[in-house]
Amino acid sequence: MERQQYVERCSELFEVGGYAAVRTTAEAGLKELGPDPDLFRWLGQAHAAEDEDDHDTEAETAYRQGLALAPDDLGLLVSYLELCLRSDSFSYPGRSKRAVDMQARIEELAPPGSSERLRVDDALGWAGRGYWDDLKAAAAEGRLQRAAAAEQSVLVTDALRRSARGEFAEDGGEDLQAAELAAAVELLQGRRYAWMRLLLAHRVAAYVWTFVMSFGVNKALVWGGVLDFSLWGWLFWIPVLTAEAKLRQAKRLGRQRVVARMQERHAQTDAA
Repeated sequence: MERQQYVERCSELFEVGGYAAVRTTAEAGLKELGPDPDLFRWLGQAHAAEDEDDHDTEAETAYRQGLALAPDDLGLLVSYLELCLRSDSFSYPGRSKRAVDMQARIEELAPPGSSERLRVDDALGWAGRGYWDDLKAAAAEGRLQRAAAAEQSVLVTDALRRSARGEFAEDGGEDLQAAELAAAVELLQGRRYAWMRLLLAHRVAAYVWTFVMSFGVNKALVWGGVLDFSLWGWLFWIPVLTAEAKLRQAKRLGRQRVVARMQERHAQTDAA
C-alpha cells in the first residue's frame, strides 16, 4: 500500500477518535514502508490525544524520530510544540526548554497567517493562561459539555420515539452521530430502562427536581438535629448521573463501531 493511503487512513480514523486504530495503522505503514515523517506525526498525535504520561512519552519518541528524518517538517514541529507546552514543566523540564527552540524555528519557517502559525498562537494562548483564566476556560468548557449533553438527550429521545413507532432504522454507516444515536437506542431499550428514558425526555425538569430534593433533604436533616452535616441528599443524583453515564457509554460504543467499520472497509480495499 502507498504512503498516502496510510496517511489518509490515519486522518479519517483520528477524526472520529479512533486513536488506537491510528496507532495501529501508522505502525503498519512504518513497518511496510520504513521511516516516514508523516506517519511518525500521526503516531505521535494518536499517542498525545490520550493525554496520559505514558502516551506522552511515546508521542515524544515518535515526534523526535520524525524530526530526525525531516528537521523542518512544520507538522511535526507544531505537534511537538503543543505536546511540550501541555506537559508539566516540573516533571518534564526538558520539554519546556525544547518548546522555546521549536517556537523560534516554526516562526522562521511558517509565514505569518499560516495554519501552523495560528496553531502556535493558539497553543501559546492556552499554555500562558493564569489561574483565573483556567477557571474561566474550565467554566466555558463545562457549559459547552452541558449544552452538548442536552442536545444529545433531545436527539436520543427523538430517536427512541421514532424507534417505538418503527421509524428508526439501525445505522450501519460511518456517520459518528448516527452511530451514537443507534447505540443509545439499543442500550436504552426494554422496560428496565424506562426510568432512564423518562429522565432523558424531561432532562431539565429532572435536574431541577433532583437539586431541590437533594438540597431539601440535606437541610431538613441538619435543621431537624438528626445530623450536624448531611450528604444523604446527594443520593438523589444517582439516577440522573446513571442516565448520563448511559449516554456516555452509547457515545463510546458508537465510536467503536464506526472505527471498526472503517477498518473493515480498509481491509476489504486491501483484499480487492
